[in-house]
Amino acid sequence: MRITLVEDNISLAKGICYRLEDAGHAVTVLGNGSDAESHLTGDGADLIILDVNLPGTDGLTLLKRMRKRGDTRPVILLTARAQTEDRVLGLDAGADDYLIKPFEMAELEARVRALLRRRATPQQQILRIGALNYDAVSRQLFADGVEIDIPRREFSVFECLFAAAGRLVSKSVVLDHVYGVGADVEDTVVEVYVSRLRRRLSPYGLQIKSQRGLGYQLLADASQ
Repeated sequence: MRITLVEDNISLAKGICYRLEDAGHAVTVLGNGSDAESHLTGDGADLIILDVNLPGTDGLTLLKRMRKRGDTRPVILLTARAQTEDRVLGLDAGADDYLIKPFEMAELEARVRALLRRRATPQQQILRIGALNYDAVSRQLFADGVEIDIPRREFSVFECLFAAAGRLVSKSVVLDHVYGVGADVEDTVVEVYVSRLRRRLSPYGLQIKSQRGLGYQLLADASQ
């Protein structure tokens, strides 16, 4: 899943980013509220982790503006303010969860998992593609009830292509999905992941087609 983290404490932001990436998520990190406001209007993140006290636009204002424009994505607020009235203000502004600093990374991970599970409806949890079943919540692929072992970066590529529903996805979009927007990674790594993923999926009636200069598309054999 794609997560946008808005946190101006550099060491904390790095710690959260590393932990979430180890769990298989792509994380985009921003440290300024004003920069975050323009980014959040157009990014494709599945979940947002938002510090309350930010330089520029503060977190509560960002959250209120998100909700006002109809952005319903789940938001976890981070704050050092432990008073009940502060939590009430955050929840009333539209937060889905509220975590008080300092906190354990394991608790943040658990809350991220809970919100992503809550966001998926029962009809969306298990999806069929080719000869495989895709569990969007647990992030697993199954063939006849047996899990297919796919490394997390390759699985992120699969999720990106799957979400496009057969449409072409550019290499840069795939890279952003896997590593987060603005990551300092060569786009040639996408070719490596696509090649490996193509070999893993082909026995199950799935093809990844490449169009030079345009991108990739995931297609299923209609007979499967």
